[in-house]
Amino acid sequence: MGEGEANKTDRGRFDRSRGPVAIAAIAGVLALTAFGMASCGDRGSGIRFWQRADASSNACPRPASLTGSEFNAQETGLRALRRAAFRGDFFAQLELGSRYAALRATDKNIEDPIESATWYAMALANDEGYAPINRVDRGGFGGWRPLSKYDDCRAFERHTAYQRLDRQLGQMTREEQESVRDRVVYILSTQDAEGFRTLARLHDGLYGPFGEPEDNREAREAWGRGSGGPDTRDRRRRGYLAATSLFPRNDVDAYLYNYLAVQTGDVGAYVLMKDFERSAPSRDQYSRFVEAKARQWTPPFEFYPNEAPASGVPFSDESRPRGDAYEYALTRMGTELPFVHVGRALRYLGITETVPARPEDLSKRQVETLEAMLGHPMESRLSYLERVRAIQLAAINGSSEAQLVLAVMYAEGIGLPADYARAFKWFDEAARQGSPEAKFAMSSYFALGVSGVADQDKAQAVALRIDSALSGFGPSAARLQAVLAQVSRSQQRR
Repeated sequence: MGEGEANKTDRGRFDRSRGPVAIAAIAGVLALTAFGMASCGDRGSGIRFWQRADASSNACPRPASLTGSEFNAQETGLRALRRAAFRGDFFAQLELGSRYAALRATDKNIEDPIESATWYAMALANDEGYAPINRVDRGGFGGWRPLSKYDDCRAFERHTAYQRLDRQLGQMTREEQESVRDRVVYILSTQDAEGFRTLARLHDGLYGPFGEPEDNREAREAWGRGSGGPDTRDRRRRGYLAATSLFPRNDVDAYLYNYLAVQTGDVGAYVLMKDFERSAPSRDQYSRFVEAKARQWTPPFEFYPNEAPASGVPFSDESRPRGDAYEYALTRMGTELPFVHVGRALRYLGITETVPARPEDLSKRQVETLEAMLGHPMESRLSYLERVRAIQLAAINGSSEAQLVLAVMYAEGIGLPADYARAFKWFDEAARQGSPEAKFAMSSYFALGVSGVADQDKAQAVALRIDSALSGFGPSAARLQAVLAQVSRSQQRR
C-alpha cells in the first residue's frame, strides 16, 4: 500500500469514527438554536410566537368564573371586575375592556366603546402587563430571555389590546377620545403616588405610548417600529396612530404628575422627580411654573362618571378612600355636617319628596335607590361615603346649594380631605348660579389671596362682596356697611 493510499485509508477511518459525534454535535446545535428561536418569540426569527398558533392558545389563562356564562349574574360579575380593576389588576382591566366591547353575545346589552377603551388603556399603562419576570441568562443564545411563557402570554395580551384600542379610538370623535383620556386620568389619580407616576410616564417622551420602556416590543410595534406578521411593512409605516396619540408627549405635564406624586408624601416619587429633572437639560426650568399649576390641578371628575349603559349596570367609583386623612374626613360627616344638607341633595336628585332631617327618616327603598345610582352594594343604611356621594352627585347635576356645601366640605376637610383648589372650583360654580354665599366666599378668596389657587385681587373681592350683599346675604351686607362706614370716616377727615 502506498503512502497516499495509507493516508487516504487513515482519513477514511478517522472520518468514520467521528461521523456520529459530528452528527450529534450538529443536531445539538440545531436543537439549541430551535429552542432559542421558539422561546424568544420574534427575536431572531422575524415571526412572533403567537403567529404560530391560534389566539386562544396564546392568551393568558382566566378563571372559569370570568370566562363562563354570566348572563344571569352579569352585574355581579361586572362589580367584581371593577373592584379588582380599580385596584390595578391587569387581567381584570383587560376583561372589562372585552366585556364593554361586547366580544361575547351575552355582553351586547352593556356595549360601550368609551368604557371599553378606558380599560384597555388602563391595562396598557399597567406595569403588571410588561414588567419582566422569571428571566434567565441564556448566554450566547440571546442573553436574558423569559424562563416561562408568562411573559409571552402577557405580550400577546398587550399586542391584542393595542389593536383593539387603536380600532376603537379610530372610530371615535375628538370629544369621545377626550372622555377616554379623562377617565384614565381620574382612575389613576385615585391610586395616589403610583397612579401619578404612571400619568407622568404617559406624558414623558422618554417612554413608550403607555408608559412602558421605550424599547418594549409592543411599544415599538405601536410606534410603527416593530416587526412580525404579514403586514409588517405597513405597520412600520403607520403604527397604531390613534392609540399612540391618546396621551400627547409633554414635558410640563410629565413634570406636573411627578410633582403631584411627590405631594402624596411618597419618597420614591421624589427620587423619580429628581431623575426626571436631570434626564433633559431644560426640564428643571419648569419647577416654579409646575408648582403653581399643581396647586390648581383637580381631577376631571368628582367621582367616576355616573353614566350607565342600556343595561342599567352603573359605572361606579370602586376605589375606596385611603389613608388616615381620608378616614378622618369621612368620620367628620357624622359629627360636623348637618344631615339636612344630605337630605336636600337627595330631594334634588328626586330620591325623596321631602327633605329628611335625619338618616332614620330614609326608607330602605330610598337608600337602595341612591346606592343603585352610585353602583354601590345594596344596604339598608347610608354610609358616610354615600352621604358624600349624594352631595357630589347633586352638585355635578347643577344644584347650587349642593355646590356650595361641597365647596365648604373641601375648604374644611369634612367628608373629603381639604383641597383649596376644589373648594375654589365649587364656590365658583355656585357663584355663577347666583349663590350670594358663594359670592361672599369668593370675595374672601380674592381679598386674602390663596397662593396658586386665587391671586389677591382687591377690586374683584369688593365687586363680589357688593354683589353678595345686594343679593341679601347677611354677613356680606354687614361687612359692606363696615367698609362704607370706614370710607365715610376717611373722607370726613379730608
